[in-house]
Amino acid sequence: MTQRRITPNYVFFYILFSQDTWRILLGLLVSVFVTPQILTPDMDLAARLVLYAMVAVIGYAAAGIPARLIAGGFRKLVLGDKKPQ
Repeated sequence: MTQRRITPNYVFFYILFSQDTWRILLGLLVSVFVTPQILTPDMDLAARLVLYAMVAVIGYAAAGIPARLIAGGFRKLVLGDKKPQ
C-alpha cells in the first residue's frame, strides 16, 4: 500500500469531491432558509436550536442524490475521463 502525502491541494480536492461535504452544506442551507418559516414566537432559544438542528439533519438526509450529482460533476469537470483510484 502506497502512502499518499497529505498536502493542502489533496485536502482541498478531497473536500470538493466528497459527497458528505455537499450533503452537510445543503442540509445547513435548508435549515437556514426553511426553519425561520416554521418558528413560532413562543419558542425559547433551546427549542429554536433543536428545530434548526432537526431541519439540518432532515436536509442532510434528503440531499443524497443532489450531493452525488454535484460531487460527480466536479470530479468530471476537474478529472475529465480519468477515474479516481
